[in-house]
Amino acid sequence: MLVKIKAPAKINLFLRVLGKRSDGYHNIRSGIVLINLFDEMSIKESNRTFIKYYGDFKPVSGVYSDCIIKKTLEFLNLYKRVNLEIKIKKNIPVKGGLGSASTNAATLIKALKQLNIIKKINKDLDYSIIGADVPFFLFGKGYSLVQGIGQNITNQITSKYFFLLIKPSISFSTKSMYQKVSKKLNKNLFIDDNDWGNDFEKIAVEKNQEIKNLLTFLQNSENCVFSRMTGTGSCCFGAFKELIYANKAQKEINKKYPGLWSNVVNNYF
Repeated sequence: MLVKIKAPAKINLFLRVLGKRSDGYHNIRSGIVLINLFDEMSIKESNRTFIKYYGDFKPVSGVYSDCIIKKTLEFLNLYKRVNLEIKIKKNIPVKGGLGSASTNAATLIKALKQLNIIKKINKDLDYSIIGADVPFFLFGKGYSLVQGIGQNITNQITSKYFFLLIKPSISFSTKSMYQKVSKKLNKNLFIDDNDWGNDFEKIAVEKNQEIKNLLTFLQNSENCVFSRMTGTGSCCFGAFKELIYANKAQKEINKKYPGLWSNVVNNYF
């Protein structure tokens, strides 16, 4: 049996880092939406385990050094016990704050259930051990308030937006950004409780003029409601209520920043 399944990307409408825990993880509060940008995955049982990445954002070496597929199978105690042929078309930029790795992990778990390799997706397991966004991709709906280390999810309702996504030339690893945010947690540098911003964005614009310029460009685009960096970066987005203005802004930014990846998407429910 072959399972073909789409793995959606996400956008953080806001992201607060509330503190570092004794176990080394960070407590967060974030509003996250699913968007209609997808990796495409196919999974089937095989006589050997084989993982193939292809598409615009496939790894240069053919594999990722921190392979989340292997980590997921190990978490489920299936690594080297079940042989799978897994093919993933990478349409979601990596190290962009769009959940590229976590959505692959969550979608693999859903496919394992369809293949009857696991009987159910156990809500009592702490899937945030695999990746902070994995619980959201498993149990979140169109828009969710995510708290704790990513495991506490409350599904809510939000407005429909059209988002212009832009991937800067620089990429950030989640681990390095959390290391940087830890150094500033006690310096009162972050947004207050009434400000829906992104704490990692403050770090990014301090060190990278390109991101600062992109966010300014987006915010100044006609009828942009707000602009922000998503997740730990580096992708930036502008939110629009009407598709025509998102498309117009994309044409303008393609002229101003040729060579940067951009895409117009929307959240879905």
